[in-house]
Amino acid sequence: MHIVNSTFQVPPEKAEEVIGIYKGRSKRVDQAEGFVSFQLLQNQKRPGELVVHMEWASNDQYLNWVRSSEFKEIHELEKKYPDQELASIIPKVAQYKVVAN
Repeated sequence: MHIVNSTFQVPPEKAEEVIGIYKGRSKRVDQAEGFVSFQLLQNQKRPGELVVHMEWASNDQYLNWVRSSEFKEIHELEKKYPDQELASIIPKVAQYKVVAN
């Protein structure tokens, strides 16, 4: 199992807007080979801190997704988001291999 967490900060007053965007996400990634799950997490003490948590069957399958044209299309759309403050946010990405459960 391969875990990818993308952590990013938004102004606290815009957190609900961003959550709404993710609730309406296209779910194209859900069809990718090896995709297991997606969750959007919100820090309870710092509401402007959000984490996209994704689980993949393997690192190779995750990399196949990242290299796909669909991935590129989705992320190009994000750059065109009307709120440029949100569009310019660059997440901190961390990847993990599940070693026990």
